[in-house]
Amino acid sequence: MKSWAAILPLTLAAATATLPLHAQVPPTVTEVAAFQGLHAAANRGDLATIRRLAVSKAALEVRDGAGRTPLHVATFARQHEAVQALLQAGADPSALEQGRYDAVTIAAVADDEETLRVLLAGGASAKLITSRYDGTALIAAAHLGHDGVVRHLIQAGAPLDHVNNLHWTAMIEAIVLGDGGLRHQATLKALLDAGASTQLTDRSGATPLQLARARGYTSMVQMLQPVPAR
Repeated sequence: MKSWAAILPLTLAAATATLPLHAQVPPTVTEVAAFQGLHAAANRGDLATIRRLAVSKAALEVRDGAGRTPLHVATFARQHEAVQALLQAGADPSALEQGRYDAVTIAAVADDEETLRVLLAGGASAKLITSRYDGTALIAAAHLGHDGVVRHLIQAGAPLDHVNNLHWTAMIEAIVLGDGGLRHQATLKALLDAGASTQLTDRSGATPLQLARARGYTSMVQMLQPVPAR
């Protein structure tokens, strides 16, 4: 009979095998070339045109073929001044594009702290449930080890212990989808410091500590081990 230590890596491999390499879909070169109006202005950061065209809610929320609003496009393009202008004009920061991503999650995945700061200051929420995985921007950022983004989202009130439909929390994703390196360690520390639960388990019943041990992530194991009572 196989031991838990032998079975767990196989379970992790099966769980991660179905994840796409790129869950978000930024505009292609062809799509960008076809953009008109606010989408085109948002992509190139043309503030004057944005202010001229953003005259109604309908104009601000117009969608491209992938369900992206001008705010999504500006976020993908890292045009943080355009993002600010669109928000000031009344763009909906909670709008989801076709893949069910909001602007905050798009910026989080891109490790774009400047645009993320603009979004959060402009009224965007770090608490939305997004993506086909029913996750959050915090889970997405933790998965990728974007520790600076993780800290911004925690400060903005992101739910620390949300469980997505893979049965993973931000802490679990930082371990099972991370590389155990410095940025994922910093991500784990930020979550621990904020009070994220170390007891929530994955679908197989494994805790973050057990998952880190199974991956051989020594530094993470040390961070997750209970402090001995004095």
